[in-house]
Amino acid sequence: MSAPRERVLMAASRGGGRALRLVVHDAEPGSPYPKASLWLRLGARIVDVAVAWGLYVVCGAAGSVVALLFLLLADGMIQGQSVGKRIFGVKVMHLPTRSAARHRDSTLRNAPLALIVLLGMMPAPLGAVAAVAGLVVIGGIEAWRVLRDPLGWRLGDTWAQTQVVDGKVVAGATVAARDPVAHQRAPGRLMSAAKVRRGRSLKKRRGLPCASR
Repeated sequence: MSAPRERVLMAASRGGGRALRLVVHDAEPGSPYPKASLWLRLGARIVDVAVAWGLYVVCGAAGSVVALLFLLLADGMIQGQSVGKRIFGVKVMHLPTRSAARHRDSTLRNAPLALIVLLGMMPAPLGAVAAVAGLVVIGGIEAWRVLRDPLGWRLGDTWAQTQVVDGKVVAGATVAARDPVAHQRAPGRLMSAAKVRRGRSLKKRRGLPCASR
């Protein structure tokens, strides 16, 4: 994905004296991180698929569901890293917040790959045929996107606004708070509490009774 661009629009004011300069930011977010090694990503994916296969074998009748959940949530387990990504030193970052991917981001970016597992859960022999077809089509599209995109974005990364990066580039990054509303309300609450305390102190000075909560 390309870096965010600005478009400057000049317009004359009605007074005729000054010109208005409008800066319009494109909606497409950029990324400060370089493209991660494709070999590291491939190794991490092979490990994750192997772990999912192991869960499928060990968990018996519920194996398909457990493997599906693992593939969906894997990238949000260890601060933006699955088991494979942890071993190979790559990490998934949520670009709008510049923070490690969480379970929601992992679910969105891995949804296309999890669809292959869902196709395989269909009754036999249709399930095996559908899984192979899904692997060829979905896997081919995702691999093509990773190879051609300058940042290594695949379809799932577009949905989740994430990027796989080298863990050394973002060393020390943690999951950032993504609820700006709570931070915006805090100053107002502090000011309200200060006003209440100030009002009580004035009433005490004047000898007026203070309302108790």
